[in-house]
Amino acid sequence: MLRNLFRKTPLAWFQLKREKTRLAVALAGIAFADILMFFQLGLLDALFESVVKPYTSLQGDLFLINPLFESLNVVRSFPRKQLYQAAGAKEVESINYLYIGQGEWRNAQTRTNQPTMVFAINPNNSAITLPDVQAHQNELKLLNRMLYDRAGAEQFFGNVVEELQQSGSVPIQFNNFQVKVVGTFVMGASFAANGNVITSHSTFLRLFPARKPDEIDIGAIQLKPGTDVKQFKAAIQSELENVLILTHEEFVEHEKKYWETTSPIGILFGFGAIIGFIVGTIIVYQILYSDVSDHLPEYATLKAMGYSDGYLIGVLIQEALIMAVLGFIPGFVISIGLYSAAAAATFLPIGMTVSRAVLVLTLTIVMCAASGGIAMRKLQSADPADIF
Repeated sequence: MLRNLFRKTPLAWFQLKREKTRLAVALAGIAFADILMFFQLGLLDALFESVVKPYTSLQGDLFLINPLFESLNVVRSFPRKQLYQAAGAKEVESINYLYIGQGEWRNAQTRTNQPTMVFAINPNNSAITLPDVQAHQNELKLLNRMLYDRAGAEQFFGNVVEELQQSGSVPIQFNNFQVKVVGTFVMGASFAANGNVITSHSTFLRLFPARKPDEIDIGAIQLKPGTDVKQFKAAIQSELENVLILTHEEFVEHEKKYWETTSPIGILFGFGAIIGFIVGTIIVYQILYSDVSDHLPEYATLKAMGYSDGYLIGVLIQEALIMAVLGFIPGFVISIGLYSAAAAATFLPIGMTVSRAVLVLTLTIVMCAASGGIAMRKLQSADPADIF
């Protein structure tokens, strides 16, 4: 079957290249649709990668959160005593917890406030295992000290890294309090905030005076080696009320699910990719339909000579596949350039991946094949008796 299909390639190619302007328009339309799909899917992947980045450095086998906890951007606290209750189990090796909030970093140069995620750790036993954070744990033991995510854009936060290298600490204003930046780490910007900082529990409670010390946002449980994590999770979940217990993988998926199904941003990116697919399908259909209409007498002649509908349909499918491949190439190249520009401008992890390229190429082929399938109806109506 494939052999017979590929034998039609010369006729399909000659048919396409005969109308060079029409072919150029079709390829431009397909490339545009591919760029739209690439960009929307790239932003969606960057969204997921950026929002789960803090989870990759969290230490723990199980994590306790409020059942109403939606994401790091929409946290809900729960009583710390429930974490201590879980700590009483013989399988537990250690516990830890974090406070999370969103504060305002005052840019000393521009005098503007920047939304910033704040992660509060125990400096004696950090739940965040980034090497840079562990190296500055002693500095964080002092009140009003914090670490700055050097992946933050300089235009938002000022020349913090350069000043830190020169003086060893940088005084800033955060939530209308004077604090000092004593080190840096790398976590990366996200759609939730322009940057991140890490501080101690005591400094966090000073920056957020409305927060209650016994209300925490994330509880972390480290189990003893050899403990069955899932079995212990089921046992401890039955004992604790009004708290949700998740494994590390489930915690990551919980965050992704929020941005994919609840957050308007994730929904819009997915919808944008669908729109690109629909736009491309319409463009290719119009081109193929016009091609069939303009050459209907020739197709009718071929049918009169004994060529079957299957043969002619094969030619039409070949045209669709050729346009899919040729249109994908410029769309792919342009998308790589757009990814680089977007990553430089936003500091988000936007880049081309093999899986995404394969997905968009597959969608492009499906898009063009579907357009060819719709245009077949016009081709099947080519009756020699009506034409002649």
